[in-house]
Amino acid sequence: MNYIWHILVMISIYAVLAASLNLVAGYTGLLSLCHAAFYGIGAYATTLLMMQMGLGFFPAMALAVPLTALLSLLIAIPSLRLRGDYFVLATLGFQIIVFSLLYNCVRLTRGPYGIPGIPIPSLFGVPVDTVFKYFLFSTTISTGALAILWLLIRSPFGRLLRAVRDDEVAAAALGKNVPAVKTMAFALGAGLAAIPGAMFAGYMRYIDPTSFTVGETIFILSAVVIGGAGSFWGPLVGSAFLVALPEALRLIQIPDAVAANLRQVTYGLLLVVLMRIRPRGIMGEYEFK
Repeated sequence: MNYIWHILVMISIYAVLAASLNLVAGYTGLLSLCHAAFYGIGAYATTLLMMQMGLGFFPAMALAVPLTALLSLLIAIPSLRLRGDYFVLATLGFQIIVFSLLYNCVRLTRGPYGIPGIPIPSLFGVPVDTVFKYFLFSTTISTGALAILWLLIRSPFGRLLRAVRDDEVAAAALGKNVPAVKTMAFALGAGLAAIPGAMFAGYMRYIDPTSFTVGETIFILSAVVIGGAGSFWGPLVGSAFLVALPEALRLIQIPDAVAANLRQVTYGLLLVVLMRIRPRGIMGEYEFK
């Protein structure tokens, strides 16, 4: 059963990751390729606050969220002046910069050696020391984060995001500060990405830069595109599908040496097919242009 609980823990982590990227890409129309960077910043910030400053899991995560949102402004403020492919390339550059810093700042992050021995999270003094407990723990946190996101996208601010996405000129003509709205959405998405970063660090109890690469960003974006951008449920469906897909390969007894490459081929094939027959994904309301 631990294997099943493990899969469900990973689904709960990626569900929040994909939903936070959907706030930026699906609801605001900003195709970002640096989401794994914010995921990694959240994981490292939580870990260092716990191990270097002796904070508990929840205080460390509570500080990691606004810290990640503030750091996102380093790319948001200059890059949101760009449009289309130029914005995508700027966010990709930021992703590469963050990975390089995590990899090379050995004194702070231990670089390629990673950080082992991350403290086990606890809730009301009870350690979350089994996979089943962590499933309940991560599901509770993910549900809370997704509930906040649900309220956000149903609020007037959420409607403003969709207005900016659909027609920036019209939104600006109505007196809305479009750059400020985009910046706020980008920072909120980054802050939300720090939450699954903290959960990942607490669950694995070891992190290294290879978990937060460009490939990870592509995986998160694939969950949004396949599930459907601009829909609350789409990224959740996409995350569950992509996390569970490799496990289906185990059922048909594909050798491990082949399975990893076949998984990447399958992801790419799914994206190509969906873009051809259903550009909005399984449950999407917005089509990337």
